[in-house]
Amino acid sequence: MSRHPGRPWLGRAQAAALLSSLLLWGCGSSSDEGLRQCLQPTADGSVVVGSGLPGDPAIPEPQSGFRLGKKAVTARSYMAVTANPLATQAACETLRDGGSAVDAAVAAQMVLGLVEPQSSGIGGSAFLMHYDARSGTVQSYDGRDAAPAAATEDYLRYISASDHANPLPSLGSSFASTRASGRSIGVPGALRALELAHQDYGAKPWASLFDFGIRLATNGFAISGRMSAAIAGARDDLLRDPDATAYFLNPDYSPKALGATIKNPAYAGTLQAIAQGGANAFYTGSIAQAIVDKVKATSGGVTTTVAITPGLMELGDLAGYRALRRPPVCITYRANWICGMGPPSSGGIAVAQTLGILENFDLASLAPPQANGDGGRPTVMAVHLISEAERLAYADRNKYVADTDFVPLPGAGVPSFLDKNYLRRRAQLISTTQSMGTAPAGEFAAPPMGSSAGEGNGTSHLSIVDRYGNAVSMTTTVESSLGSFHFTRGFVLNNQLTDFSFEPSDAAGPIANRIQGGKRPRSSMAPTLAFHRAADGGRGDLRMVTGSPGGSTIIQFVVKTLVSALDWGFDAQQAAGMVNFGAGNSPTTGVGGEHPAIDVSNSGLNDPLLAGLRGMGHTVSFAAQSSGASVVLRKDRAPYGKVLEGGADPRREGLALGDLIVP
Repeated sequence: MSRHPGRPWLGRAQAAALLSSLLLWGCGSSSDEGLRQCLQPTADGSVVVGSGLPGDPAIPEPQSGFRLGKKAVTARSYMAVTANPLATQAACETLRDGGSAVDAAVAAQMVLGLVEPQSSGIGGSAFLMHYDARSGTVQSYDGRDAAPAAATEDYLRYISASDHANPLPSLGSSFASTRASGRSIGVPGALRALELAHQDYGAKPWASLFDFGIRLATNGFAISGRMSAAIAGARDDLLRDPDATAYFLNPDYSPKALGATIKNPAYAGTLQAIAQGGANAFYTGSIAQAIVDKVKATSGGVTTTVAITPGLMELGDLAGYRALRRPPVCITYRANWICGMGPPSSGGIAVAQTLGILENFDLASLAPPQANGDGGRPTVMAVHLISEAERLAYADRNKYVADTDFVPLPGAGVPSFLDKNYLRRRAQLISTTQSMGTAPAGEFAAPPMGSSAGEGNGTSHLSIVDRYGNAVSMTTTVESSLGSFHFTRGFVLNNQLTDFSFEPSDAAGPIANRIQGGKRPRSSMAPTLAFHRAADGGRGDLRMVTGSPGGSTIIQFVVKTLVSALDWGFDAQQAAGMVNFGAGNSPTTGVGGEHPAIDVSNSGLNDPLLAGLRGMGHTVSFAAQSSGASVVLRKDRAPYGKVLEGGADPRREGLALGDLIVP
C-alpha cells in the first residue's frame, strides 16, 4: 500500500488502482461515496502525495512567500494538517489505518525531522495538547528542552568564570556566538513527550509509527523549497561541523539544491533504534553518547578549523530527562473555551490574556469588509485593538513568565493572570485613538523583577483530529533555523538554550527567565484547542485545533487565527491565510507584507491599513512574516452532519489531508 514511502513514485495506472482500493478503506462503510482517503484532490482526479504526478504537492518548488489559491478541505471523520506534504501523508495514513491522533503526531514528527530539519526534529523540543473525546479531558505535555545540570547563570555569555569572552565561534553578537557553540544545546525533549503521550493515548504499536520515516530516510526524498533555502543560508555555519557538511552540502561544499534527492541512512538507523527500544534508545547508549560528544566538541570545520566552546551536557542529563504532564491553561472567550500550554511556555497565558482583554471589545463588528479566500485586509481598528491587547499580554510575559518549577508566577499563579477583573482593568488602558507604544506589566505582589523578550523561529506545528474525535495540537522546534548547526546520527541538535535571557538580571532585578541548571527556557509556542461553551458554562464540543511556528510572534499568529475563525466566521483556510498582524511589547506593530492584500509599494504609504495605523501612533513594519498556522475546524455540513475542515498556512509548504469529502 502507499503507506510504504519506499515506493513513493507511482505511475498513473498504479495511482488509479490505489485510489480505487483506498475508497474501500477507512472509517466509513464501503457505501460512503465522494470520499478521498489521504489523497490530494486535483482538477482531473486525485493523486497520492509523493507520486510525482501533476498536482502532487510534494513536488519541490522554490520557496514562496505566499501561495495563492489554497482552499479549505473538508473531511468526514479524520484530518491531519502539518507543515510538509510528506509529513501530512504519514499522519493521514496512520489515521486511516486506525491510529489515534497521538499515533499520527508521532509518525508526522519522525518525517518532519527528516524533510524540514531547519524547523523541528528529535533533537529539539515539543509542547503537545491532547483532547480525549471519550472523557472530555484536556491534557498538555511538556517536552521542552532543559539546561544541563552544570549550567550557571553565566553559561550563555561567558566562556568561563575567568574568561568573560563570548562563547566561540565568534559570529558578531552574543546570541550568534552562543548559538553556534555547544552552550546553546539543551537536553532534547520531543521524543520523551511523544512517548509519554503515546503511553496515555496511543492505539497502534510504537514501533509501527516509524515505518514511514525510516523508509523515506532510506530511499530518499526531494529537497523542498524551504529546506533548500535554509541550507543555502546556513552554508558557512554548516561547514564547521563535518557531519553537517557531509549531509547538507555537495562534495564541492555547495549547498544541496532544490529538488535534489537526499538520503539519510544515519537517521533511518536512529529511528530504527527508537522504534525497537523506545525513547530510552535515544536518551541512553550510543545515540546519547553521540549527542554528548557533539555538544562537547572543542573545534570543527572542513575548510577552516575553528574553536568551539563546548557545552557541559553529560550522559546523566540525557538519562535523567523527563517529559511532564502539565495542567492546561484554559479561559472562556465569548461563546468558547480556549485551552493552551502553560509554563514553561508563555504561549497559553499570553494568548488567553490577549483574548480576555479583547472580550471587552466588539471585534465581530470589525471584520474585514471585503473578505476573500485569503482572508482579506483587516480593519485599522481591529489591528489596533488586537495589537494593544498583545502589548499588555507581552508585558506580563516578559516580566513574569518562566519555568515555574524554578520561578513561580506571582499572586495565585495562572488564575491571577487570567482573572477577568484583572483583564478588564488591563483593557481599560487601551485607547481607541492612540497606541500606547510600550505597555506596563501588571502589578502583582512580587519582589522586583527584570524583563527579557527574545526567541528564535525554527519551529513547526501540526493539528490532528482522529476518527474517534480525539485531537492533538503540537508545536515542535529546534529553535532557530537548523538549530545549533551541530548534526549527529542524522538529526540536527537544537539551540534551545538561547531562549533564556543571556543576562541574569537588569536594573529592575533578577530576570525570571535566566538560565539555571535543569531549568527549561521560556517559550512562546502556543498549541491551542478551542471548544464550544456548553449551556451550563462548561467546556462543550471540540470546535478548533490550531497553532503556528514563528518564535515570539507565535502568540500573534495564533490570536489572529482564533479571532478570524471565532469572531469573523472565517473557514479554516481563510483563518490560516489571513494577514498576519500584531505587536510584542514595543512601539512597532507588524503587518505581514507578504500577503497580497497589503500594498507595500512606495514604502507602504499607499496602503490604507498601514497609513491608518501610523495615524494612531503605531510604528509600522510591513516585513514579510513566516507563520505556519495549521487549522482544523469542526462544523456542520449538510448532508454529512459534523465534519472537519482543514487549512494550511499558504506561507509554508503545509497540507491538509483526511478522508476528504469531494464536493
